[in-house]
This record gives sequence, C-alpha cells and structure tokens, in this order.
Amino acid sequence: MINLFWADECGLPANDRGLAYGDGLFETIRMEGVRGALLARHLERMSRDAGRLGIAVSRNELKEVCAKAAERFSGRYQDGWVLKLLLTRGAGGRGYRSEVGMRPNLLVSGAVLPPPVSPLGVAVDLSRVALTVHPLFVGIKSLNRLEQVMASREINDSLFEVVMSNHEGHLVEGTRTNLILKIPDGWITPPKSSLAVAGVMRQWVLDSLHERGESIVERPLTMADVLDPGCRGLFLLNSVQGVVPVREFAGHHLPVDSGLATICNLLETLE
Repeated sequence: MINLFWADECGLPANDRGLAYGDGLFETIRMEGVRGALLARHLERMSRDAGRLGIAVSRNELKEVCAKAAERFSGRYQDGWVLKLLLTRGAGGRGYRSEVGMRPNLLVSGAVLPPPVSPLGVAVDLSRVALTVHPLFVGIKSLNRLEQVMASREINDSLFEVVMSNHEGHLVEGTRTNLILKIPDGWITPPKSSLAVAGVMRQWVLDSLHERGESIVERPLTMADVLDPGCRGLFLLNSVQGVVPVREFAGHHLPVDSGLATICNLLETLE
C-alpha cells in the first residue's frame, strides 16, 4: 500500500526521505484529457525501477492512481496537460538507514503542457557540467538530479536544451532529453548503459525504427559524429514534447529532417 498525496492539497511530510535524501523516483506523462501517451511504458518503468531501489509499489496501484488523477485534473486543462508522479520510500528512519516495512509516499500533480516546439528545429549547446552515471542507478529516473539542475542553469532564452557529456567526452543526453542521430545508413544513439535516464520515448522510438527494419547502432556518440558531413539530423527525445529536431548545436548549423517526428507521433500512443 502507498500513501497518496495530491499536490494541490498538501505536500509531502517534512521527514519524507525523498526530500531529505532524494530517495525515490518520478515520471512525467503527456496527457490529453483522460488518456496518457506511452502510459503503460511509464507505469512499467516506475514499478520496475522502484523494485531496483527496493521501494514496494505495484503497477496496478500506479494505474489506479493515474485513473484518479485523470478524473481530477483533466477538466482543468484545454489543450493537454502533464501528469507527474513522484514516488518516495516514505517518511522517517534515522539518518540514511530506512525503517523496515515503510509505506511509500506518492505525490501526484498536474501542470499545463509546455508550448509546442517549432518543426524548424531548436538551438542547443554543450553543457560545461559533466555527467557521471553510477552503474547501480543506470537509466533510473531518480530524484537525484543535481547534475541536471546545474546544467539547466546554462539554458537561456535562445536555447531549448543543453547536452551533457561524460568524463570521456562522449555526448550522453540532455538535461531532460535523450539523443538519436540520423546517418545515411541508419541511426546512432548512446548506449543504454551510459544513460542517467533511459527515456520511455527513446525506447519507443527505437522499437518503432526496428519494426521498420532500420539500422540502429548503440555506441558512444561524439561531437565529431554530429559535425560529420554524413549527419542527416540530430534529434532530442522527450516523453512530453516528443521528437524535437536540432537545427543548431553549439553554434554549428545542422540539417533538419521532419521524418522521425512523422514516424513517431507521440499523440498516436495515447491510451
């Protein structure tokens, strides 16, 4: 069983472990009315990764909460909205050590949908903040996001996103996006083992391209790959805003291709 909290009524307890230690994880889901984009994948990831952290929550519990949230929030927004689920281990415990049998806390909120992104592409830059991914937490959308917070301070009105690289200089992901590069004979994307967040949008795009028989290589991505004359386009993948083409990266102009956004239309995944 979970303790359910509605963000428009109250916050989490002051001794919540998510607040104290980042001990938890979250999901943000694109909603249209009462339906969610890639909803099943979001719920599967949260329940799976909660298990990796030793937080007891079932997919069915999360599904029931999403249904309640859809009824609660959908009427407040005209043109889509964003559902956020923030799950923590619970409240209490002495120091870092948690108590046995704690009941998880789930904070649920709704928010207005961000404005749509221009199909002509966005400008991004390379972050000065290096991304370090601990092997134990690869891919988990945990509450420990300080590197992304610091990197996002570099975003200004002229930038949509900054891309973070690891200590080896490989491009890994944006503060809130995954990356995929189009080349003449297929696609390149950073390997899942290198990601701080393995996005549900990223996996759906890869699955969709596989079904079309397109070649996808998961390997380290470099700036040289992006600036290579063979580059056919760099795309940011986000489960709220979908496929976002990049027209300018760190002052370099890139080709813009709308094909991937057409193939992978996020609104076609509503359920």
